[in-house]
Amino acid sequence: MTCDDVRPQLLHYQRGQVSLQRKDIHSHIQACPACAHEVTADALLTETLERRLPQHAAPLGLKRRLAAQWARTSPHKPSWWARWRLAVVPALATATVLLITVPIYYGQSGPLQSDHSASMVTEAVTDHLRLLSSQHPLDIESGNMHQVKPWYEGRLDFAPVVRFLGDQEFPLAGGAIGYFLDRKAAVFVFHRRLHAISLIVFPARGMPWSTRGLAPVGAVRAHVSDDRGFHVILWRQGEQAYALISDVDLPELTQLAVKLTASS
Repeated sequence: MTCDDVRPQLLHYQRGQVSLQRKDIHSHIQACPACAHEVTADALLTETLERRLPQHAAPLGLKRRLAAQWARTSPHKPSWWARWRLAVVPALATATVLLITVPIYYGQSGPLQSDHSASMVTEAVTDHLRLLSSQHPLDIESGNMHQVKPWYEGRLDFAPVVRFLGDQEFPLAGGAIGYFLDRKAAVFVFHRRLHAISLIVFPARGMPWSTRGLAPVGAVRAHVSDDRGFHVILWRQGEQAYALISDVDLPELTQLAVKLTASS
């Protein structure tokens, strides 16, 4: 493939939306410094647009009009995500407005007291909210972990270790590429009734892990905290770290965390 063939497809390649020619594009980028530079520049631009610029919530009325329009014009059966989104638009809009307009006070109310630990909790909830508000939250939509995990190969610089496959209580919905602070992360989405649960897996190296205020959760000791109405459970095992976030009741979220840690 030539540079003229590859350049128009770079954005789709980075988002994992190229399948048939992915190997050819990857080989060309490895051999072409100019195209490799374009990939790096696009990645930096995407991170800047998604993570650095201020985000503003769409008005609730606009969201409802768009949802009604999509329901009328869509020729196929809505996906599980579309049905779930319609059920929680009011709650999502409220959470997004709070994220943007309300100053966050951390104080001494939770077990994570340091600025570094609080920033990890904040990042986890922000990433979860970003996922909920996205029009295309999942890069791969599948309830089969054996299809989801191989999808990450070549898209991350580590292999996420998640041995819990999902079950009837916590079915797997799919996965996506995300970021946690300064590093790429694997995002797995589970469900508990109408609640979405994000599991973010990322390299643990360099993270400011505290040994104080830990609670036993399954086979590990974890940070358990709350932020903006969401529960967050943070733990590390070996070289990888895990953030579990949802507005589901804390005992139920802890039940999933036990399954994840016991299976690791």
